[in-house]
Amino acid sequence: MSTTVRAGSTVMFTGDSITDCQRLESEDGLGFGYPLRIAGEWGLRHPDRPVTWLNTGVGGNKVMDLAARWQTDVLDARPDVVSILVGVNDMGWHTLDPKGYVISADEFEAAYGRLLAPLARAGTQLILIEPFLLPIHGVVEAGGGSVLIGEAERTEWRVDLDPKIQAVRRLARRYGARLIAADGMFAELAATTEPEHWSADGVHPTPAGHAALAAAWLRLVA
Repeated sequence: MSTTVRAGSTVMFTGDSITDCQRLESEDGLGFGYPLRIAGEWGLRHPDRPVTWLNTGVGGNKVMDLAARWQTDVLDARPDVVSILVGVNDMGWHTLDPKGYVISADEFEAAYGRLLAPLARAGTQLILIEPFLLPIHGVVEAGGGSVLIGEAERTEWRVDLDPKIQAVRRLARRYGARLIAADGMFAELAATTEPEHWSADGVHPTPAGHAALAAAWLRLVA
């Protein structure tokens, strides 16, 4: 079953930097990433169904950061559809941060569920994009600086991230949300070409990566 976007609907994207994409610096407030690509393709396909597109992604956000601004940035807007991508900043790479942020998969799932519950009660259509990590080694931005990451670090992060991906999948079932299995999607794409084609650092998509997310999103929506 597809998510239905009717004429006059309000669709909101929210999450971290993958969604943010410098939205505050763009005239339409959508940034340069997958939300812009979705809005553009939707307008091309459905000129008879105008939609209000909103982006409230904030770079660096973790699930608890979303919770702190959820009422103001999401619930008060009363969107008809909410699309969420969060979790990569809750991954173990933030052990590189001097603040030593750590959140277990159970804590992550509980906090995420508290975001979804009021939307589900209101009848809001939900689309959850699972966090993802591509197998790339090199320099990433973490802990306020550039860090050279190798196989051991990526393996450690994957051990931390995988249970949180499973949590997002459970939450999608629990709250009747549509799920974009982005981690699996990018793994398949990276098997056919270099993973850097989809993300230069394993986390932030390239233009091709954003296009892949947008295409997956649009396949769920009618």
